Amino acid sequence: MRGLQTGALLAATLSTGLMAGLFAAFAYGVMPGLARSSDRTLIETMQTINMAILNPVFILPFLGSIPLLGLSVYLARQGHGRLALSWLVAALVLYVVAFLVTLGASAPLNLQLANAGAPDDIKDLAAVRASFETKWVIWNIVRALLHTAAFVCLLWALVVYGGQRSQETGGLDTPDRPTSVHPSAEGTRT
Repeated sequence: MRGLQTGALLAATLSTGLMAGLFAAFAYGVMPGLARSSDRTLIETMQTINMAILNPVFILPFLGSIPLLGLSVYLARQGHGRLALSWLVAALVLYVVAFLVTLGASAPLNLQLANAGAPDDIKDLAAVRASFETKWVIWNIVRALLHTAAFVCLLWALVVYGGQRSQETGGLDTPDRPTSVHPSAEGTRT
């Protein structure tokens, strides 16, 4: 059971970190770069990115984090890693809120941009950009912060979980190895 818990916690941390990094990169690199570009370039680039990102490399960690976090919470409630439970619950709540921001704000804006048509067919590129860019940037920063906060909670949960496991095993992190008295301590007994 501990192996499953450790694996789920590590996988949840990795997938959440990947999402935090992706949305943060858009916040501090991609969108500021596109802000300096023409209306056509921003629209065409974001339309292309929005189509290309819907692939298994994105979908797996984006959707997979939720069941991994849920499993981590469930296993922690069963006793092992109970000290990390509050951090795991916080990470799950933050991740779900970020997920809902994506579904409720970012994805509709992406759909709105796609429905505007190809840049060659858009009569007023500046109006399409204005109705998309500022709102999308704000909501992306919100989800980047939420995902990052979830990631930080998971990092701390790993620290707490590791500390608890170490205490339970007498400083040994291998659950299959029995705790024994150090050989030098045996010689001091009378």
